[in-house]
Amino acid sequence: MTKIATFHDLSGASVFITGGGSGIGASLTDGFMAQGAKVAFIGRSDASEFITEMQEKHGVAPMFIQGDITDNDTLTAAITDAAAAHGPITCLVNNAANDKRHSTEEVDEDFWNWMMAVNLKAYFFACQAVVPYMKKSGFGSIINFSSISYMMGMAGYPLYTTANSGINGLTRSLAREFGPDRIRVNALAPGWVLTQKQKDLWVTPEGLQNHVDRQCLKDTLDPDDMINGVLFLASKTSKMMTGQALVIDGGVVVTG
Repeated sequence: MTKIATFHDLSGASVFITGGGSGIGASLTDGFMAQGAKVAFIGRSDASEFITEMQEKHGVAPMFIQGDITDNDTLTAAITDAAAAHGPITCLVNNAANDKRHSTEEVDEDFWNWMMAVNLKAYFFACQAVVPYMKKSGFGSIINFSSISYMMGMAGYPLYTTANSGINGLTRSLAREFGPDRIRVNALAPGWVLTQKQKDLWVTPEGLQNHVDRQCLKDTLDPDDMINGVLFLASKTSKMMTGQALVIDGGVVVTG
């Protein structure tokens, strides 16, 4: 991670990130900690190695709560514990998601429910849980990770794109509902970010080249490319920006 901007109001801020121990989420944890924020994150897998890395790099460890975000009691308890440790949460990043490939024909009710629980339900209930802290603080920023996949009408994971579109609607409605409380709610839609998971499961030379050919900018995206956009949305630098979808994809989709 190369630190290219300082957002002074994020120093000491209480930040909660879902899936903050791997992939894009790990880069976001690192980025917030570099700004001096107090970061807590939830994840299913053990994050001991990453926590040690952050401790050595920043001189302080992030707070890790191991748990499944699809279990609402676990998720809300993690947020409560984070607020008790770091103070009222003023920034939530809903980052955790699962883009498991599937066809329409193979979807059954259990798979539908699981995909919606991971990719949409957890977003709503995390937002619901942090709103009281943000109201108490007099401000807050919620950043909901979506994807350009629904904008492109991508095949191969229809439940994922359905949830992505729902995230955009959720973002707009909550921005309207909580704007009077100075709580801002924005979405961030990445392009194809080459996390280790993507490289292990789905990246092929031909597929990647075809995608880069669609981009205006011909560099591939890595997790660190998401950091500064998220910090901007979290900071009061963007204090009059809400209900929007910020796209960071190298110029694949065109908005506006």
